[in-house]
Amino acid sequence: MDVRLRPGTPDDAETCGQICCDAFTSLAERHGFPSDFPSPEVAAGALSMLFGHPGFYSVVAESDGRVVGSNFLDERSPVVGVGPITVDPAAQDSTVGRALMRDVMRRASEKGAPGIRLLQAAYHNRSLSLYAKLGFQVRDLVACMQGPPPKGEIAGHEPRRAAPADVEACNAVCLDVHGHDRAGEVADSMAQGTALVVEHDGRVSGYATDLGFFAHAVGESNEDLKALIMAAEAFSGPGVLVPTTNADLFRWCLDQGLRVNYLMSLMTIGLYAEPRGAYLPSVLY
Repeated sequence: MDVRLRPGTPDDAETCGQICCDAFTSLAERHGFPSDFPSPEVAAGALSMLFGHPGFYSVVAESDGRVVGSNFLDERSPVVGVGPITVDPAAQDSTVGRALMRDVMRRASEKGAPGIRLLQAAYHNRSLSLYAKLGFQVRDLVACMQGPPPKGEIAGHEPRRAAPADVEACNAVCLDVHGHDRAGEVADSMAQGTALVVEHDGRVSGYATDLGFFAHAVGESNEDLKALIMAAEAFSGPGVLVPTTNADLFRWCLDQGLRVNYLMSLMTIGLYAEPRGAYLPSVLY
């Protein structure tokens, strides 16, 4: 297939949203899982925000004058995140996905990003193989979990709404746990009013940009994350993402009534350090 790539614009949201919904839904239904984007309107709304956000790079693939796919790169923080990448089901297995991936990897290199990360549905063998061939390495197996947030308290760990004065402390926690901050995402969540922090021994020991699919959380301990999870009113999108390698936190979520929708693989290129605390990734990383 002859593929031409160009920058994405907000005018692409409706067309790319339909492709995104079709791609995710056809794949999920084929494997018996729920779709991340249950309707074209939901997908178009999500992509519209990405196309219009200055912190995201976007690329659209065309063939014979028709849009056949798109991809995004979250550039809000030093380590960049890929996705969502979607290809029209009629154009899959024809190098479109590879071209879209190579383009955002080129962009990351030009920006001097120390690392690139993504999450992929573990049941999608083709994307796992493609990303591995491009140099990505599997780092963790993550469970997308949904259900009513558990209620209760964790002694000595007090969650509350974040305030602008907490930004520096949030970034410091992320730096301690991951070796880099996610300052751009923290700033966006502060502006949107979705950010939470948890305090332990009189200081911020963890935070969440929200609790859900497109948000992340970081804590010095599992108790920090448990307190943040119990502070949520609901988990946005398909659910909250919990690393299965954190056996204590994963088991606690199951004991609280949360159930696994499906599994995802966290994959990376470049800078990566084993977390020195607890974390919940977003669907980007």
